Amino acid sequence: MSPGNQNKFLFFVNLIFFIFFTNYVHAENVTGYSVTLGGLDKITAKFTEFQVDVGSSILFGSLKIKIIKCEKRPPEEIPEDFVLLKIDDEINKNSPVNVFSGWMLSSSPSLSPLEHSTYDIWVKDCKI
Repeated sequence: MSPGNQNKFLFFVNLIFFIFFTNYVHAENVTGYSVTLGGLDKITAKFTEFQVDVGSSILFGSLKIKIIKCEKRPPEEIPEDFVLLKIDDEINKNSPVNVFSGWMLSSSPSLSPLEHSTYDIWVKDCKI
């Protein structure tokens, strides 16, 4: 095989390797242990920032916020925090109402917002 043909052959072998094996190169999200949340009481205009461990709950006004899971993108990718949480409004202790259950993202709080007349909650950070 001539040197020109050998270079073309090596190029195509590398190209095929790149096409078929690059999907295994991406990094997985990192699981976190604690979440920083921001909360706003719309009536008093008071802002509160608090830490909640994964698997724990916290009360903010009449809201009970439970953190189920927290993930963060690896440092070599675009920064993003994903938090799975459940929020119940316990204004009536005998029958709490689920007002939010799902994922919140730190960069896009309006993508899956808490729709509540008195409180706003958003994700600030997932600690790894």
